[in-house]
Amino acid sequence: MIKERILKYIDSKSITRYHFYKITGISNGFLDKDGAIGSDKCEKIISCFPDLDPEWLVTGKGEMIRTSLNGNKPTKVNRYLLKSDTSTVEEKIPLYNIEAAAGVVSIFESLHKQEPIAYIEIPNLPKCDGAVYVVGDSMYPLLKSGDIIAYKVLNDIANIFWGEMYLLSMLIDGDSFITVKYVQQSSKEGFVKLVSQNQHHQEKEVHLNCIKFAALIKASIRINCMG
Repeated sequence: MIKERILKYIDSKSITRYHFYKITGISNGFLDKDGAIGSDKCEKIISCFPDLDPEWLVTGKGEMIRTSLNGNKPTKVNRYLLKSDTSTVEEKIPLYNIEAAAGVVSIFESLHKQEPIAYIEIPNLPKCDGAVYVVGDSMYPLLKSGDIIAYKVLNDIANIFWGEMYLLSMLIDGDSFITVKYVQQSSKEGFVKLVSQNQHHQEKEVHLNCIKFAALIKASIRINCMG
């Protein structure tokens, strides 16, 4: 229901879904997927659209457009002003050396305690927690070894968006793995299906408990020539 109200709001404002994703930093396709919306996303949407009434968004009660303290509806907002036009433009995403991280269980915690080897600054880049270099060819040709991927760490594995690409930190039979894969639903309860872009890599099903950390891939960068 909340997603239906979001769609109603952006339609009333003549905002495309593309601009909605750009403004909020929420992953593309979110509004088309089933499932509940968390409070963190509601807060993000409300902060990006100050004229949207929070009570209406969450409960459907009251008016869609928030009224100001004097009882009048707010003046027209600049709805096409993206976050990237203000703070996001100045945001620098830290690039980490994933090979220097100590232990798979603390991979992301360890990364963010490191001194970044560089910073990435690209206009309109979604908000990310960090970036690392790709190692291996499991996602080739979409990603190749040496590409840079920017990611946003999930606070809860249960919030995985099926079909999206993730940087995963796993512990399986005592061995640690760091990989980039599409995460899809499995027919086996408690399991997920990890799928590669490279057709020479077979899909694999792993138990959710084996995934210690997951981060949504929000962007990739490829350098095609040096010098």
